[in-house]
Amino acid sequence: MTATQNRLWTVEEYHRMIDAGILNANDRVELLDGRIIQMSPQKPPHAGTTQRACDYFKAQLMGKAHVRMQLPITLATSEPEPDIAVVSIDPAAYGDHHPTSSEILLLIEVSYSTFDIDFNEKSLIYAKANIADYWILDVIERQVYILRQPTESGYQDIVILAEDAVIAPLAFGEITIPFSELFLP
Repeated sequence: MTATQNRLWTVEEYHRMIDAGILNANDRVELLDGRIIQMSPQKPPHAGTTQRACDYFKAQLMGKAHVRMQLPITLATSEPEPDIAVVSIDPAAYGDHHPTSSEILLLIEVSYSTFDIDFNEKSLIYAKANIADYWILDVIERQVYILRQPTESGYQDIVILAEDAVIAPLAFGEITIPFSELFLP
């Protein structure tokens, strides 16, 4: 008996599947390390927290960065759709490409039922892509995981803060973010 192997897809092949109509918006999938993964449905606490946090970041970073909500980013072997991506301002508004690792200033995943994926899988993908600042908003525990100092083997600096903490994103040291503004009341 022979063992089966998964067929991994490149970002280019993934795009060709989208262009050919094999994958469409109704499929709710993302490419993670060459694997096409079904995205979890969103329950109201996840959706509400994502919207609140995104609105807060947009107000704080107006004119300093683009704040994207649940839109693709392109990495070497992945095209995830993080809940929030704070990216460099692009004059073409990313109409000709998705933001790449060199344009990403901060990634945020809102975790309601996906903590294992966000912390164990996505963190490694983001660290390998050299994303300097990655946050996970843990909706259930009402705490924030701050992951920094990316390496090929993962983030070297991981701090867990309560919702009453305040921190500045690496790219915007002059702006402090009270986590209480990111969670639903």
